[in-house]
Amino acid sequence: KVQEDLNKQLLDNLVSFLSRAHSEFQEKTTEWTCRMKFREIPTAALVLGVNVTDHDLTFRSLSDFLQNNITPYIALLEAKDCPGIKNLMQKLMGQLMNCYVDVDSLEDEDYVYVSQNRIRCSMSSLIKWYESVTKKTDSETPSKKRTSSSTHWQSPPVVVIFKDMESFTTKVLQDFIVISSQHIHELPLVLIFGIATSPMIIHRLLPHSVSSLLCIELFQSLSCKDHLSTIIDKLLLTTQFPFKLGGKVLQVLINIFLYHDFSVQNFIKGFQLCIVEHFYSQPLSVLCCQLVDLQKRINSLSHDQCENIRRLPSFRRYVEEQESGKQIALLTTDNFLKEETQKLLEDLHVYHENYVSVLRCLHVFTSSLPKYPLGKQIRELHCACLENQVWETEEYESSLQLARMLNKSDLVTMLQQCVEILLSSSGKEFDKTVERLKKFLTQFQSLEAEAFQEQDVSVSSQKELQKKTDLYHLQKTLLELKESRRSKKLTKFEMLRFEVVDFIDSLVRKYLVPADHRTLHEILYFNTAAVLRGHLNAAPRTALHTALNNPHWYLKNQALKCDGGSISNKAPDICIVYKLHLECGRLINLVDWLEAFSTVVMAGEEPKADMASSDQMDDIIHARFIRAVSELELLGFIKPSKQKTDHVARLTWGGC
Repeated sequence: KVQEDLNKQLLDNLVSFLSRAHSEFQEKTTEWTCRMKFREIPTAALVLGVNVTDHDLTFRSLSDFLQNNITPYIALLEAKDCPGIKNLMQKLMGQLMNCYVDVDSLEDEDYVYVSQNRIRCSMSSLIKWYESVTKKTDSETPSKKRTSSSTHWQSPPVVVIFKDMESFTTKVLQDFIVISSQHIHELPLVLIFGIATSPMIIHRLLPHSVSSLLCIELFQSLSCKDHLSTIIDKLLLTTQFPFKLGGKVLQVLINIFLYHDFSVQNFIKGFQLCIVEHFYSQPLSVLCCQLVDLQKRINSLSHDQCENIRRLPSFRRYVEEQESGKQIALLTTDNFLKEETQKLLEDLHVYHENYVSVLRCLHVFTSSLPKYPLGKQIRELHCACLENQVWETEEYESSLQLARMLNKSDLVTMLQQCVEILLSSSGKEFDKTVERLKKFLTQFQSLEAEAFQEQDVSVSSQKELQKKTDLYHLQKTLLELKESRRSKKLTKFEMLRFEVVDFIDSLVRKYLVPADHRTLHEILYFNTAAVLRGHLNAAPRTALHTALNNPHWYLKNQALKCDGGSISNKAPDICIVYKLHLECGRLINLVDWLEAFSTVVMAGEEPKADMASSDQMDDIIHARFIRAVSELELLGFIKPSKQKTDHVARLTWGGC
């Protein structure tokens, strides 16, 4: 839903572009006739940014929107499916005609099958199909036509979307554009180029003779940073969802976003992983719910769950602060504990409501300051408030100093925004705060009237000064003015500005206390950043070493448990071979390696008396060894050696 809201402006602009191109084709206006003469194809260059993983969702929503409102003829093409112009035409016609294209026959045949009819993949076939489809639609009765395609335009355009334009080969694009431009007067074709880098890529991929056949209009999507800020605003800075992310966890997700992929979809997947991990690992996550369901869930707590509450570090700190009688009741009586838990969790929900409102008010001030000491985006301010007491940081102090130099118009605007935020807040503690802010606004208005009077007084004093032509009186007056400037007191506006900033500072110190200072925050907040980092920051070599060196870690088979450097004969063959190779030097003798492998595998087994069965067992062990060594080579741990034919070279060294 958030994605659709963010892309609404972009979709509206694209619809406007399509409507202009379509109306010109339909009405055969002079502009379209001129464009026909020059064979220009209407083209939208859609710059989406480098967050490629988010493009699929954007194109899917764009395709659905166009199909539901404008045209049923949409084709989504990817470079991996279109290595040549023949493949491109097959994919294009297959999607437009909703027909089956046999992937195995793409290289051999140049046809598609529509209703068991064999149609050649060419632009002339596509034009004939389009004319037949639109003619059929036009010949329908008005009532039938209205029900079937009431949302589609008459003679709807054919929209071809190149999802990843940079990945298409130059020859494929050139051939398609040149062929399409020759038939633009017969087929209302519109191209949409999905661009991840820069619009200049069009001119780098296409020579001027081809790019001149395109009538290009540029469209820019919302930046991924703004997109992320909106997601955080809608998902985290809201009282709608009781589950919250701790400061370190949120910082891990934001760092992965900023330094790895700029992908909002991956950020949301990380957020979902946090939800799963929290509700899986936290036994008290049953209490992470809305206030409506809280009492019912607290009453259903078992004695073991009550003990889990007592073990929480924040609750233990809370108990230590209470008097002895209440401490005994909290630690021994489950019913009293449940009542106190409900009060504490209700206070935590109220804290969330107040925190979000005051955070938005603080962001109103900090986002308008030069150099943005606490960051321009609200997510940066949110992280700073979660990690520590923000009023103790140097960035906060510098923000206050800059706020004490704001002019009157900026201050009035900020105060008005704060009043709107607090009035729309669900918090019930802000009535007096709103009254105080309104009082500040009234005082600023009264200062304006006084400023006009002071201006009149200063003008009259200057006139009197000009009238005093006597040198003695003139010198005396100038000296008095100089002394008054030296011992200048703060003006009423400056004093009021200091009051406003100090009042905002008091709100910050009261309501923006870090969440980990609140009792029972562990129930609603996911704080184990190390677990999240282990899931998201891939360490393939460490995982491989753990799997091969200690298979019990993943397989959870008790038979695979072994002490220290011992090797179990129950382990998979590749694990045995891997552990044996760790004991070798740079070159490994395959014969010695096989002997060691055979010794480990045969350990604990009785020797076969029959010679034939013994030889058969040796062959089986030999085959198992060869397969395990081949797998180890495939994983990149060893390679054949040119120095000695019966040796392999070891490639990995050091611990993980």
